[in-house]
Amino acid sequence: MFDVGSFRARTCAGIGRRSFLHLGASIPAGLMLGSRVLHGAHPARAKSVIFVWLWGAPSHIDTFDPKPAAPSEYRGPFSPIATKIPGVQFTELLPKLAARSDQFSLIRSHVTTQPGHPDAGTVGLTGFEERPEPVQPNFGSIVGKHRGHKGSLPPFVMVGRGIPKDVVRKIEGYGGGKFGKAADPFMVSCSDEGQVEIPSLQLLDGLSPNRISDRNRVRASLDGTLSQLEDAGFASWDRTFQRAYGLITSPQSRAAFDLTQESQETREAYGHTTFGQSCLLSRRLVEAGVPYIQVNWSEYVESITPNCDFGWDTHIYNFELLQDTHCPILDRAFAALLDDLRTRGLLDSTLVVAMGEFGRTPRINSRAARDHWSRCYFSLWSGGGTQPGRVIGASDRYAEDPVTTAITPKMVGTTITELAGIDTQARAEMRVLDGGTVIQELL
Repeated sequence: MFDVGSFRARTCAGIGRRSFLHLGASIPAGLMLGSRVLHGAHPARAKSVIFVWLWGAPSHIDTFDPKPAAPSEYRGPFSPIATKIPGVQFTELLPKLAARSDQFSLIRSHVTTQPGHPDAGTVGLTGFEERPEPVQPNFGSIVGKHRGHKGSLPPFVMVGRGIPKDVVRKIEGYGGGKFGKAADPFMVSCSDEGQVEIPSLQLLDGLSPNRISDRNRVRASLDGTLSQLEDAGFASWDRTFQRAYGLITSPQSRAAFDLTQESQETREAYGHTTFGQSCLLSRRLVEAGVPYIQVNWSEYVESITPNCDFGWDTHIYNFELLQDTHCPILDRAFAALLDDLRTRGLLDSTLVVAMGEFGRTPRINSRAARDHWSRCYFSLWSGGGTQPGRVIGASDRYAEDPVTTAITPKMVGTTITELAGIDTQARAEMRVLDGGTVIQELL
């Protein structure tokens, strides 16, 4: 295993602060899905989508695309381990997912056009760059708009501390984009102990899904805060609040956010971390019929600046953070999510995707860590009409570039929407993901 002490010393000194191997080709979306020709609307294979957003960009070479034969300045300190796919290895940091590699497919040949977090984040969540405007809608906004509201639960829920951002600005493509604010995600945060908060209710002190018992209590709180509402610009804020208000006053909808209904064994399986409990919440939202849930990785030990949500942005302490914090949390929570969905009979109808906005430099930097790398990164896909146990695409011997057809964010969005029942014709009518192609090897 990795010697934390020696790498920390080197880092501090350097800072002033084949089973089945596919080749990554694709065909135009709508021409074929499996062996069936598509024309017009088709049933959704994925009734719900869970999109796990690994904000900050995890290192591909230290996780799902190790290069044990590469020179030491590339391969890093972690040993490779076998998976259930013959000839395919992960690093030793992901034993639970290695043992479940027959339950998901791995893509190793992603590329993106932007090297910075907010810009690459917009590309990763919409398939398009921020400019020229208008900003294109998040994949979740597309699915949500297509499905529409049914009952009090929103069609697109984003679970996390807030909109992902770096020090300077947020991801512009986090929500509705050109569809407007009405297509933005419904924001929810979840603590490491499963306490759920709804930001749009925070103006009314004390309101949360777990504390609202009846409409009279809500009305009493409203009566005492009218002046606050006026000061906050109630006219523009009212729609968001009314959506939240309608949700928490519906017992059935409110129950979807109540993690106390889960057994202690289940909550332990996911882990008492913000990310673990957020993944558990996403499963409850799937059971409640929410079409699209985006789970943001957030609120963790930061590698650059205190009080900023950098997530996987490991310019320093890459190896320490991956070993001690990030990979154990991801390995435990994502494995539990797959197990839970499968046990409950939900995985076949739920598409689960995990990825970040780009990868990290294969060559270790002068601070014994890794920087941004837009030329190669990974994603994980399970359920919802995808075929498990596959490795799609491949990178070169140093994990610097794909040696197979590159998989782009637009292809990711096209595949997600296709599996969610939004075919070529429907996307054209919505004027989204123009020119996108399905990642056919997943099907």
